[in-house]
Amino acid sequence: MGVLNVTPDSFSDGGLYLDPERAAARAFEMAGEGAAIIDIGAESTRPYGAREVPADIELARLVPVLELLQGKLQVPLSVDTRKPEVASVALELGASFINDISALSHPRMAELAAEHQCFVVLMHMKGGPTDHIRFASYANVVDEVLTFLAERALAAERAGIDRSRIILDPGLGFAKTPQHNFAILANLDRFCALGYPLLIGASRKSFIRNLAGEQKEELILGTNAVNAVAVAAGVAIIRVHDPRPAVVTARIAAAIGSARQT
Repeated sequence: MGVLNVTPDSFSDGGLYLDPERAAARAFEMAGEGAAIIDIGAESTRPYGAREVPADIELARLVPVLELLQGKLQVPLSVDTRKPEVASVALELGASFINDISALSHPRMAELAAEHQCFVVLMHMKGGPTDHIRFASYANVVDEVLTFLAERALAAERAGIDRSRIILDPGLGFAKTPQHNFAILANLDRFCALGYPLLIGASRKSFIRNLAGEQKEELILGTNAVNAVAVAAGVAIIRVHDPRPAVVTARIAAAIGSARQT
């Protein structure tokens, strides 16, 4: 899954793709690099300093890009939003995934997903997009995140969303310290055992930056170290800013994972 942020303030690529033409060009480029899904977000959820964005501003950023891509991009489109009014427009303009950091907390989101029978990504987070880092406290992070995701998946099924269209995301970096992130990564087999496809979004995040370094090449190497572990453990989707090296990493890691003896 290739990341395309059409925001001025995302933590890694904020401001790079505010122009719709440039954003659309990047979507085509990522698809050419091997991204199987393009995930477009118009509201930053970075750990520090993010601001809530009204739906009309989110749509003003998102709609021109979707219109440029509609019927032309050869891979599915995902919209990274927690607002049903934004998701509704995106689905009408060709998106087939809702990537919701609030795990369909708004009842209308579940209704929309059921109506359209689109794919949904349910992510774990505590707090909101502007303050989640304040809530990074757990008795046992793995157990608590597992319980949350299982409950939200069951709620999605009860709302009429087909089980095959539900994807779970433990939310690395969202209300989690580096130690929490590594605990989750060390227990990915337990998350995969829930029986839903699992998505991991580690790309360029601060817990990687702290160990790998600030330079782009270092961030790519650190990101793909995490992605290799994730795919070998059975993760279905890796969300990345740099698809080309991620595709190679995933191909090798998947071969290792499939050779595991039980």
